[in-house]
Amino acid sequence: MSTRVCLAPVVVSTSSTSKTSTPCRLRDHRGHRPVVAIGASARRLSALTVTRAAPSGQGVDARRFFSPSKINLFLRITARRPDGFHDLASLFHVVDLGDDMSFAKSSSETKDTLICNDPTIPTDESNLVIKALNLFRAKTGIEQYFWIELDKKVPHGAGLGGGSGNAATTLFAANELCGRPATEADLLEWSGEIGSDISVFFSNGAAYCTGRGEIVENVEPPLDLGTEMLLVKPPMGCSTPAIFKALDLDGRSTADPLALLKAIGDDGCSEAVCINDLEAPAFTVLPELAELKESLKQATADKNTIVFMSGSGSTIVIVGDDDVPAFVAEDETLFKAPTRLITRKPGEWYVPTLDRR
Repeated sequence: MSTRVCLAPVVVSTSSTSKTSTPCRLRDHRGHRPVVAIGASARRLSALTVTRAAPSGQGVDARRFFSPSKINLFLRITARRPDGFHDLASLFHVVDLGDDMSFAKSSSETKDTLICNDPTIPTDESNLVIKALNLFRAKTGIEQYFWIELDKKVPHGAGLGGGSGNAATTLFAANELCGRPATEADLLEWSGEIGSDISVFFSNGAAYCTGRGEIVENVEPPLDLGTEMLLVKPPMGCSTPAIFKALDLDGRSTADPLALLKAIGDDGCSEAVCINDLEAPAFTVLPELAELKESLKQATADKNTIVFMSGSGSTIVIVGDDDVPAFVAEDETLFKAPTRLITRKPGEWYVPTLDRR
């Protein structure tokens, strides 16, 4: 059976019912009792309860969860659909660059409270965290509201799915705090109603996605989980609609996605395999991004690295080395972070590999 997916300041948000969209299902995915993954430096799965000061000044029992991001090891755009969207075929993998999130049940009967350390991140109902909580209440019928603290580390407009990871983590956390009324299969199915990439995080960590991103299949990790990687992002982000608008369908790769999937599993990453059909339009929209990729290739050429863009950009991924090139280290405007591929077992949440304390 295929998996369906539709892939600081304090602001108080009032929840509302989320919209309806395509449901999601994961191949051979079963619901299990969740285990909490904690903190950016966690080395094992365990539950953690901490006492924090709520906005009202009262102590609350808050649970901390790690919220991961993802990269696309290859991304093919296979067709433009009649509805204006595009069909894709992509190998997604969850990585251990992530945000820290804390959740607690709120005494409020009308609204969630979302606090974020990044003032540029909206904390109203446009945030996927609040959308995920609205969705959880609508599907379970549980009228529980929450206090959430989001310590943002993943840049936005990066092609890393940081917001989608926040939404997936929120669904998992809300289900845990409410006594697990839903299975993980339920959470995955529901998640496609609010975003295309969210369901990827309910896979085992490595997922082959097709359709509009709504068909997700678990695959074996194509690389050793210890493979060194470096993420580099310029200060400017990429607008996904602008990138797709600039896409020239005649200029796409003609490589068979299933052949790419087999090749990366057999032989690992290579320039011939780590194809991204959105690179060309992204480089048209942001020529500086093309220059950054070329500079990274030249700076790491002696280490046999593979360099490519993730998603719709603007993050460039270096596979095979996580040393920061000198020109990157000297440029304070560039975001840079070593990372590793990570996976999870059913019923468990993701735990980061690297200690970023």
